Order: sequence, then C-alpha cells, then structure tokens
Amino acid sequence: MIRKLLIANRGEIACRIIRTARRMGIATVAVYSDADAQALHVRMADETVRLGPPPAVESYLNVDAIIEAALAAKADAIHPGYGFLSENAGFVEACGAAGLIFVGPPADAIRAMGDKANAKALMRAAGVAVVPGYDGGDQSPERLAQEAERIGFPLLVKAAAGGGGRGMRRVDAVDDLLAALESARREAENAFGDGKLLLEKLVEDARHIEIQVFGDRHGTIIHLGERDCSTQRRHQKIIEEAPSPFVDESLRTAMGEAAVAAARAVGYVGAGTVEFIVGQDRRFFFLEMNTRLQVEHPVTEMISGLDLVEWQLRVARGEALPYSQEEVRLSGHAIEARLCAEDPANGFMPQTGKVLHWRPDTKGGNGIRVDHGLAEGDEVTPYYDPMIAKVIVHGETRADAVAKLERALVSAPLLGVVTNRAFLLDLLRGETFRSGGMTTGLVDQCGYQADEPDGTNVAIAAASMVGAAKGDWFSSAGLRRCPLTLLDKGTSVRCAVLFERNALVGVDVEGVFHPLGPNDLGNAVIARDGDALWIDRDGRVFRFGEPDPLARGIGKGDDRVVRTPVSGLLRNLSVTVGQQVKQGQVVAVIEAMKMETQLSAGRDGRIAEAGVRAGDQVRAGDIVLRIEDEVTSP
Repeated sequence: MIRKLLIANRGEIACRIIRTARRMGIATVAVYSDADAQALHVRMADETVRLGPPPAVESYLNVDAIIEAALAAKADAIHPGYGFLSENAGFVEACGAAGLIFVGPPADAIRAMGDKANAKALMRAAGVAVVPGYDGGDQSPERLAQEAERIGFPLLVKAAAGGGGRGMRRVDAVDDLLAALESARREAENAFGDGKLLLEKLVEDARHIEIQVFGDRHGTIIHLGERDCSTQRRHQKIIEEAPSPFVDESLRTAMGEAAVAAARAVGYVGAGTVEFIVGQDRRFFFLEMNTRLQVEHPVTEMISGLDLVEWQLRVARGEALPYSQEEVRLSGHAIEARLCAEDPANGFMPQTGKVLHWRPDTKGGNGIRVDHGLAEGDEVTPYYDPMIAKVIVHGETRADAVAKLERALVSAPLLGVVTNRAFLLDLLRGETFRSGGMTTGLVDQCGYQADEPDGTNVAIAAASMVGAAKGDWFSSAGLRRCPLTLLDKGTSVRCAVLFERNALVGVDVEGVFHPLGPNDLGNAVIARDGDALWIDRDGRVFRFGEPDPLARGIGKGDDRVVRTPVSGLLRNLSVTVGQQVKQGQVVAVIEAMKMETQLSAGRDGRIAEAGVRAGDQVRAGDIVLRIEDEVTSP
C-alpha cells in the first residue's frame, strides 16, 4: 500500500501530483529549498520538509537529504515528477535500499535508456530504426571531426546523458564544430555530470513525434497514441498536441508498435515516452526514451480521459493496467502551451521577477486546464526551469482546440515577469500552425520581434500612474493637466493626463491627444510594483516606468560595459583585467534556469575592470566587465 507519498520535485508538477494523490486518499509530503519556502506546492501538501539552499545540487538533487526526509516523514513511496532525479538510476536504488517504493521504472531500464549511445544499440538490436550518427567511446575532437565529415552537415551535437535540449548544438559547417563541441560538453557536464557527446545527422523539416507507453509489473506494455512536439525553440518544446496533424493511421500503428518494442527491450514498467524524429517522407527514427512522466502528459490525459499519475501510483503498488491495447479509446484533440518566464525577442532568455497578477481558471471546466505552481506575490527565481505553467485545452476538432487555447491564454495574463505568452498567441494565430505544418526548426529560423506599445497603451499607463500616485482623480472645475514622463524600454515619453472636473478625459502623448474613458481602463489589466507599471491588453503585456532623476553614469546600451541580461550563476569568466578583446568575443558565460547564455564584448578594447568573479550569483543588469579604449604606445 502507498499511504503517504513524498514528492521529490517542485512547482506545477508537484502540485499536479498532490491533486491526484489527494483524490486517491494518499497523504503527501512536499520538499522544498529555501527559495521555495512559501511556494504553492509547499502550501498544498499535508506535510513539508526543508532540503537546503536554493541551488538544486544542494536541495532537489540531494539524494541523501530526500531519502532522509522520506524516512523522517514515514512515507511509503517517492514520486520524482520530471527533471531533477526522475531519471537517476542511483536514486532508484537508494529508494529501494531504504525500503521506499520508487514511482517509476526499474533502475536497469533507466540506466539502459539514460545513455543515448547504449539506447541506440539496444534499439538496433530490437529492430527499431535510429538516426544515422556516431555514438562511440572515442571522444577526442579529432575523432569527432572525422565522424562529422562522414555523417555530413548539418548535424546535431548532443549530450549522451542529456535531454530537454541541454547540451545540444546544431552545426552547419566543419569550422563551427570545435566551438559547438566545447560548449555542448560544458553544458552537459553542468546539467548532467557527464560530458560524453554523440553526433546525429540532422533530419531537416522534421516532425518530433513521441509515443506514450505504459507498462505494469505483470508484463503488459501498451501505448496511448502519439503527441506532436514539433513546435520548439532552442530544441525545447513549447506547444504539444495529440493527435498529430501529420500522422495517419498507418504511421500511428507502425510507431506505436516500435515504441512498445523499445519499452519491452528494457523490461519497462510505469509511464514512459519513446521519441522519434520523422521526415517529410514519413520515415521515422528513434531519438531517445524518456523514462519518466513527460511535461506534456496532460494532452494524452485529455484525449484518453485517463489520469496517468493515478496509473503510475497503481502500477507502483503492483496493480495491473486496467486496459489492453484494444480497449484504449482516444477522442477529440488536445493542445498544451508552455508558459515560460523568458523573453522571445531576446533569444528566449530566461527572466525572473515577482508575480504581480496571475489569476488563471484552474477549475478545469469547458475543456480548459491550467497546471501551475505560482500564486500572486511569488518570486520566479533563476535557480530552476523557466517553465511556470501549462495551459491545456481539449476540443472536438483541432480547430476547436486551437481557438479554445487562444482564448484561454488571452484570459490569463501574468504580470510582473516577462513571459512568452504573446509569442504563443502569435504562433497559434499563424497560418503555419493552423494548417498543422510546424517543423522542429521553424521557430528558430523565423525569429521574433516584440510588440511596441501604441499611443493608447501609453495613455492608459500614464492615466494609471497618475491615479496610483494621487489616490483619486482631480475634483476641481475646468480642464486640468497633470504632466508626467514615462520610460518605455529606456526611452522617455512625455505625457499629460487631462481631467474635466472629476472625470478623466484623455492623455496627451508627445503632442497627440488620446481620448480615454472608463471602458478603456476597464479593458486593461494593470499591476504596479514600485516605479514599474505593467499593462495587459488583448494578450499583449507592456511595462512602463518612471525615470529616476538621480540616475547617472553608463547606460544599458553603452558598449563600454558588459552587463548580464539575466539573473543566474556566472559559470565562466574567460578574460582578465588588462587583456585585449575584440568586438563579439565571448568573455563570460551565465547559467540560468538550466541554460547557458554567452556574453560578448561590444567593442574592441582592453578589460579595465571585472565587477564579478566566476562562481558569483548575478542579477539582471549587473555589470560584469568594463572595457576601455586600447592603450597604444607613443
């Protein structure tokens, strides 16, 4: 029996597991780092245990601390969620040694599929086609270069022990290979503790299709159809759907059989996902097997009517699967959008901040479901993954689901943190997505330009700023003006808010009058934090500020400084004071939310000052280096 369950995770997946466990009458134990002490998953659980400081290696990746927490709470089982320790065979064995049930597959299955090179060998033996490439033990740059020439460009460099796009680089020419190998190896070592790499031929204009599999301890393995995860940025999924608009019944049957064969080859138990890359010719190749619950599992739940976490818990306590393959019934269409704290217009760079407004519909009615682990007032920190919520919908047809997802995103603004919400809406409204034509590289090829606020947005911001500052509208007779200056992305905008008696009339923005009434303000969602004011109108979020008259010194756009655009860990500082640098030269690497961001010199010159050291935690906007003109000899 599983009477008490410890959840070795955080955020939305921890909240999601708690809900199912509660429905099944199972008590829950949440663990947390100091950064998550007031988090939603902590408030939802029946019991809580502190793990340690915010860095994951000292908290959510600390095997000993998690096992000790489970034993102290007298838990029967541990659910790992996804990420963190969910695919760590050593953690599975540690659970077993402590007499705890691990809600997931056996350690041998995780170990077999955890190394991509070994997994490919197993798949070849099982008769499952794999992507052409190199996965040998010789990891020297010379051997990898030879193999790259043999495979041909473009190709992918991938972390052998990785997943989620970490340690993955596209390489289009041999001259770019060495830098890609070094960067991928460094990121793989930081993310997975293993720098081994493999090379794969890049299948262009490809679809990323995965099959949900499930096995029990009685030898039954079935699949629950496919999910299309082709809408990606930086090799990471952002929109997933089921069924795939690309897959016909014949391809679905073939891929389902291949996925079950893959799972059977490693004696799989529990929920797992077999991922394939599919060319336009509909030939498919095995990519990897994720030996855990996937982020996108809700779309399968929506079309099947099943609770996959409940299945995981029942299988973990020895029950047989309730359905055979022939009894599985899938209906309608489901789509999931990942709401992430990132800036699409700035290379999808992770963002941090305080949640000022966030009121999604969490009741689950009308085919809309929002899985999240945030509440107003919570902080999005640089320590963990940038995904903060998932918006999932179900409709009778794909067109119904697309329309429903668009409405759900528009009606749930999150203010206080820059997110990818407007970008998701643009994708959903685009002809390529509506026609089902998304491929894995399309988002990265197109780029993204952020919206600029129009005069009405600026006018609403000005009126709101005055209202917040004065407490109420002017009540004197006649037309009155209240001048103020707003900052929009560092640019000053002169405004004058106009009132007649006690009523708002409109706003003059740089000499252009914009009439405003109560409905204009009512149609906007507004949140303020100090000098910053956030406005949402029709799914677009804009941030304004008030200029600081005392602010002096070097501006953010000055090429004499290198600033960090994101809060995180300064992983590497590759230059020293006095060293000459060239414009565009990589001088530092920031690690934030499991991703690396390279910082480059904005001009030729000499390093005059280093404001931080490798290993420091930095905040967005901090000065890392100052560059001065090169000193020439007389």
